[in-house]
Amino acid sequence: MTTDASTPAVTAMIKGRQADSARRRERVAKALADALSTGGEVSVTGIAARAGVDRTFLYRHPDLLAQVHTAETQPNPTAGGPTVTRESLRADLLAAQQRCVRMNARIQQLETRLSELLGQQAWQASGLGTPTDIDQLQRRIIDLEQQVVDVRLQLETRDEELAAARGANRELMTQINGKRHAG
Repeated sequence: MTTDASTPAVTAMIKGRQADSARRRERVAKALADALSTGGEVSVTGIAARAGVDRTFLYRHPDLLAQVHTAETQPNPTAGGPTVTRESLRADLLAAQQRCVRMNARIQQLETRLSELLGQQAWQASGLGTPTDIDQLQRRIIDLEQQVVDVRLQLETRDEELAAARGANRELMTQINGKRHAG
Protein backbone atom coordinates (compact mmCIF):
# COMPACT_ATOMS: atom_id res chain seq x y z
CA MET A 1 0.00 0.00 0.00
CA THR A 2 1.40 3.35 -1.00
CA THR A 3 0.72 6.61 0.78
CA ASP A 4 0.32 8.96 -2.08
CA ALA A 5 -1.04 12.42 -1.15
CA SER A 6 -3.33 12.34 -4.15
CA THR A 7 -5.30 9.28 -3.06
CA PRO A 8 -8.89 9.94 -2.11
CA ALA A 9 -8.42 8.56 1.44
CA VAL A 10 -5.53 10.90 2.21
CA THR A 11 -7.39 13.84 0.74
CA ALA A 12 -10.43 13.00 2.87
CA MET A 13 -8.26 12.77 6.01
CA ILE A 14 -6.66 16.13 5.27
CA LYS A 15 -10.05 17.74 4.68
CA GLY A 16 -11.39 16.16 7.89
CA ARG A 17 -8.44 17.47 9.87
CA GLN A 18 -8.90 20.94 8.37
CA ALA A 19 -12.61 20.87 9.19
CA ASP A 20 -11.85 19.79 12.79
CA SER A 21 -9.30 22.59 13.11
CA ALA A 22 -11.84 25.10 11.71
CA ARG A 23 -14.50 23.92 14.24
CA ARG A 24 -11.99 24.31 17.08
CA ARG A 25 -11.03 27.77 15.87
CA GLU A 26 -14.73 28.74 15.85
CA ARG A 27 -15.13 27.40 19.40
CA VAL A 28 -12.10 29.40 20.54
CA ALA A 29 -13.43 32.55 18.88
CA LYS A 30 -16.87 31.98 20.48
CA ALA A 31 -15.29 31.26 23.91
CA LEU A 32 -13.23 34.46 23.67
CA ALA A 33 -16.28 36.50 22.68
CA ASP A 34 -18.32 34.95 25.52
CA ALA A 35 -15.57 35.61 28.05
CA LEU A 36 -15.35 39.22 26.96
CA SER A 37 -19.12 39.73 27.02
CA THR A 38 -19.71 38.04 30.38
CA GLY A 39 -16.56 39.23 32.11
CA GLY A 40 -15.14 35.71 32.39
CA GLU A 41 -11.50 34.77 32.70
CA VAL A 42 -9.49 35.87 29.69
CA SER A 43 -6.33 33.77 29.71
CA VAL A 44 -4.93 31.01 27.56
CA THR A 45 -5.97 28.41 30.12
CA GLY A 46 -9.43 29.91 30.65
CA ILE A 47 -10.25 30.26 26.95
CA ALA A 48 -8.90 26.77 26.15
CA ALA A 49 -11.04 25.25 28.90
CA ARG A 50 -14.12 27.23 27.83
CA ALA A 51 -13.64 26.20 24.16
CA GLY A 52 -12.96 22.56 25.05
CA VAL A 53 -9.55 22.53 23.39
CA ASP A 54 -6.07 21.90 24.69
CA ARG A 55 -3.85 24.88 25.43
CA THR A 56 -1.37 23.60 22.88
CA PHE A 57 -4.00 24.20 20.18
CA LEU A 58 -3.81 27.92 20.97
CA TYR A 59 -0.03 27.85 20.97
CA ARG A 60 -0.03 26.12 17.55
CA HIS A 61 -2.20 28.93 16.13
CA PRO A 62 -0.35 32.22 16.69
CA ASP A 63 -3.24 34.33 15.42
CA LEU A 64 -5.60 32.90 18.08
CA LEU A 65 -2.92 33.23 20.75
CA ALA A 66 -2.41 36.88 19.78
CA GLN A 67 -6.17 37.51 20.09
CA VAL A 68 -6.21 35.99 23.59
CA HIS A 69 -3.17 38.02 24.69
CA THR A 70 -4.66 41.19 23.25
CA ALA A 71 -7.95 40.54 25.05
CA GLU A 72 -6.04 39.93 28.31
CA THR A 73 -4.52 43.41 28.23
CA GLN A 74 -7.74 45.22 27.29
CA PRO A 75 -10.10 46.42 30.00
CA ASN A 76 -13.42 44.62 30.06
CA PRO A 77 -16.21 47.23 29.82
CA THR A 78 -18.99 44.69 30.51
CA ALA A 79 -17.56 43.59 33.83
CA GLY A 80 -19.17 45.34 36.77
CA GLY A 81 -17.11 47.52 39.07
CA PRO A 82 -13.62 48.79 38.49
CA THR A 83 -11.68 47.57 35.47
CA VAL A 84 -8.91 45.12 36.20
CA THR A 85 -6.07 44.98 33.73
CA ARG A 86 -2.75 43.20 33.76
CA GLU A 87 -1.06 46.51 34.48
CA SER A 88 -3.28 47.18 37.48
CA LEU A 89 -2.69 43.66 38.75
CA ARG A 90 1.06 44.10 38.31
CA ALA A 91 0.90 47.40 40.20
CA ASP A 92 -1.06 45.71 43.00
CA LEU A 93 1.45 42.87 43.08
CA LEU A 94 4.38 45.29 43.26
CA ALA A 95 2.70 47.23 46.07
CA ALA A 96 2.03 43.99 47.95
CA GLN A 97 5.64 42.90 47.53
CA GLN A 98 6.90 46.24 48.84
CA ARG A 99 4.49 46.00 51.77
CA CYS A 100 5.84 42.51 52.52
CA VAL A 101 9.42 43.81 52.47
CA ARG A 102 8.50 46.61 54.91
CA MET A 103 6.63 44.18 57.15
CA ASN A 104 9.57 41.75 57.16
CA ALA A 105 11.93 44.56 58.16
CA ARG A 106 9.58 45.61 60.96
CA ILE A 107 9.23 42.00 62.13
CA GLN A 108 13.01 41.63 62.28
CA GLN A 109 13.27 44.88 64.23
CA LEU A 110 10.63 43.72 66.71
CA GLU A 111 12.21 40.27 67.03
CA THR A 112 15.58 41.86 67.80
CA ARG A 113 14.05 44.13 70.42
CA LEU A 114 12.12 41.25 71.98
CA SER A 115 15.27 39.14 72.05
CA GLU A 116 17.18 41.92 73.80
CA LEU A 117 14.45 42.40 76.40
CA LEU A 118 14.11 38.68 77.05
CA GLY A 119 17.88 38.36 77.32
CA GLN A 120 18.02 41.23 79.80
CA GLN A 121 15.23 39.67 81.88
CA ALA A 122 16.96 36.28 81.85
CA TRP A 123 20.25 37.95 82.82
CA GLN A 124 18.65 39.66 85.80
CA ALA A 125 16.61 36.59 86.79
CA SER A 126 19.72 34.40 86.77
CA GLY A 127 21.46 36.69 89.27
CA LEU A 128 24.30 37.36 86.86
CA GLY A 129 23.10 40.82 86.03
CA THR A 130 23.43 43.83 88.26
CA PRO A 131 20.40 43.91 90.55
CA THR A 132 18.30 47.04 90.49
CA ASP A 133 19.05 47.85 94.15
CA ILE A 134 22.82 47.89 93.46
CA ASP A 135 22.21 50.40 90.72
CA GLN A 136 20.31 52.54 93.21
CA LEU A 137 23.10 52.19 95.77
CA GLN A 138 25.68 53.22 93.19
CA ARG A 139 23.65 56.33 92.36
CA ARG A 140 23.40 57.07 96.11
CA ILE A 141 27.19 56.70 96.48
CA ILE A 142 27.71 59.18 93.65
CA ASP A 143 25.30 61.63 95.32
CA LEU A 144 27.08 61.26 98.67
CA GLU A 145 30.50 61.71 97.07
CA GLN A 146 29.26 64.96 95.54
CA GLN A 147 27.98 66.08 98.95
CA VAL A 148 31.39 65.31 100.50
CA VAL A 149 33.08 67.47 97.86
CA ASP A 150 30.61 70.30 98.56
CA VAL A 151 31.14 70.05 102.34
CA ARG A 152 34.93 70.07 101.89
CA LEU A 153 34.66 73.24 99.83
CA GLN A 154 32.51 74.83 102.55
CA LEU A 155 35.01 73.69 105.20
CA GLU A 156 37.94 75.16 103.27
CA THR A 157 36.04 78.44 102.90
CA ARG A 158 35.30 78.54 106.63
CA ASP A 159 38.90 77.62 107.47
CA GLU A 160 40.05 80.58 105.37
CA GLU A 161 37.51 82.85 107.08
CA LEU A 162 38.63 81.54 110.50
CA ALA A 163 42.29 82.09 109.64
CA ALA A 164 41.48 85.64 108.53
CA ALA A 165 39.51 86.24 111.75
CA ARG A 166 42.41 84.88 113.86
CA GLY A 167 44.85 87.09 112.00
CA ALA A 168 42.64 90.12 112.62
CA ASN A 169 42.27 89.06 116.26
CA ARG A 170 46.07 88.81 116.66
CA GLU A 171 46.56 92.25 115.20
CA LEU A 172 43.99 93.67 117.59
CA MET A 173 45.62 91.89 120.53
CA THR A 174 48.99 93.19 119.45
CA GLN A 175 47.61 96.72 119.27
CA ILE A 176 45.93 96.42 122.68
CA ASN A 177 49.04 94.94 124.25
CA GLY A 178 51.21 97.60 122.64
CA LYS A 179 49.07 100.38 124.19
CA ARG A 180 49.36 98.81 127.65
CA HIS A 181 53.12 98.62 127.51
CA ALA A 182 53.44 102.12 126.16
CA GLY A 183 51.26 103.74 128.71
